[in-house]
Amino acid sequence: MSLNTLNSAPLEALQQMGISTKGNVHYQQTPTNLVEQTLQRKEGVLNDTGALVIKTGEFTGRSPKDKFIVKDSITSDTVHWNDFNIPIEEKYFDNMYEKLTKYLSDKEIWVRDCYACADSNYRLNIRVINENPWSNIFAHNMFLRPTQSELEHFKADWHIIQAPSFKADATVDGTRQHNFAMVSFSKKTILIGGSGYTGEMKKGIFTILNYILPQEKNVLSMHCSANMGKDGDTAIFFGLSGTGKTTLSADPNRSLIGDDEHGWTDETVFNFEGGCYAKTIDLSEEKEPEIFHAIKHGALVENTVFFEGTNKIDFHSKAITENTRVSYPLNYISNALEPSVGKTPKNIFFLTADAYGILPPISKLSPGQAMYQFISGYTAKVAGTEAGVTEPKSTFSACFGAPFLPLHPGKYAEMLGKKMRTHDVKVWMINTGWTGGPYGIGHRMSLKYTRAMITAALEGKLDNVSYEAHPVFGMMMPTTCPDVPAEILNPRNTWNDKTAYDEKATDLANQFIKNFEKYASGVTEEILAAAPKP
Repeated sequence: MSLNTLNSAPLEALQQMGISTKGNVHYQQTPTNLVEQTLQRKEGVLNDTGALVIKTGEFTGRSPKDKFIVKDSITSDTVHWNDFNIPIEEKYFDNMYEKLTKYLSDKEIWVRDCYACADSNYRLNIRVINENPWSNIFAHNMFLRPTQSELEHFKADWHIIQAPSFKADATVDGTRQHNFAMVSFSKKTILIGGSGYTGEMKKGIFTILNYILPQEKNVLSMHCSANMGKDGDTAIFFGLSGTGKTTLSADPNRSLIGDDEHGWTDETVFNFEGGCYAKTIDLSEEKEPEIFHAIKHGALVENTVFFEGTNKIDFHSKAITENTRVSYPLNYISNALEPSVGKTPKNIFFLTADAYGILPPISKLSPGQAMYQFISGYTAKVAGTEAGVTEPKSTFSACFGAPFLPLHPGKYAEMLGKKMRTHDVKVWMINTGWTGGPYGIGHRMSLKYTRAMITAALEGKLDNVSYEAHPVFGMMMPTTCPDVPAEILNPRNTWNDKTAYDEKATDLANQFIKNFEKYASGVTEEILAAAPKP
């Protein structure tokens, strides 16, 4: 179906944008058609369960140093300019816009109207223009899908123009190199070129929502997953990659609201997206059955390889990248909530995979501690796959999503603290990392025990147990928890060498304090007082 067979409004809109549409324009194609077009263009293949498998090319992940925000009258004094919010002059955006629209004028292009924000009070209409059909599948899967009647009167609030094969000239375009993602709040447009990594589109919209919602709508935007129990109790899970955010929110006894991006209003928690973008490295049916079975027709699998001589995906292979991914519509998950809107949360979980083995497997945080830990956004990963490299490496990402936060992290933390108090929300820190010692000496916390601790918190079974304070970090550790051995609840008790634990705890505390220095001027005394005491 070409665009002309639906109606002329989107075609006219493209022409007004400067895209002359000399080539064939495909509008609002079905996933089936997009898959067929991708196969015809030899840009992807099907796996043994019918999913489309593609390679994103040179870039298999986001490129944070090549994402720019136009510094203009809107953003100049409101954006927190830093290594992630990199300013670019308006003239460079305007020039790139002209180049990109001219480039696409002679191309076959795919156009999709969609929207973000499942709560209709905050809906943001998006028109996505892609250079290839598989990128358009990603847009179909990850953004929310309007009805046919809504399409007839659709008016875009924002545009994404994405062309992986268009490369910038850094000598004249104001970029660092040939790939770029540029956001203009004045033009309400995101330009993406030189990279086929589809996640740039998703995180571009997330970035603008993180700017718009807190300032204009008094909505806390969050990089988190969320689910809801049978009684309507909502839980939120914050955590960086590898901490278990997607896995732990996919609870068969609870309905999934979403796995990555949400807004928190005075009355609801709502998903920004219409799909999931899950990591597939080491994916197995046993550990993550919902994600495993979502890899079927309509799903888009990125940068995986097959077992030799088959079209069966080798999920353990890192031959292309460790950041292998699959996108699929939210309704591919059997217990997904539709519409994906829940009530205000009763419990918040901060997930960390502490490879040092210092933090407790579960602990309760005061409001001040919660805001401090929220701004810190800590996890510690094993430092890589090189032979002999066994030392963990600390990672701090403000509000568990620093690359996508245009405002000062203190703004999001302040909103979190206010909402916690208003709605009497309990905040827990969960260490899904190591126990009994650091990586190389201890072992990874049992997923069975982690699930039991989260379940106990959700069911109120930790409300009346005794607690003890962690001597360095101050969070309160339960002394007992149903279905969890008491001896693992205090991490110091699990180490054979208690002196080594104390030394490493002091070292980690100092890393927290040093990291927090850059935020100290933008936060309250209550937050500063919640720092660890080495």
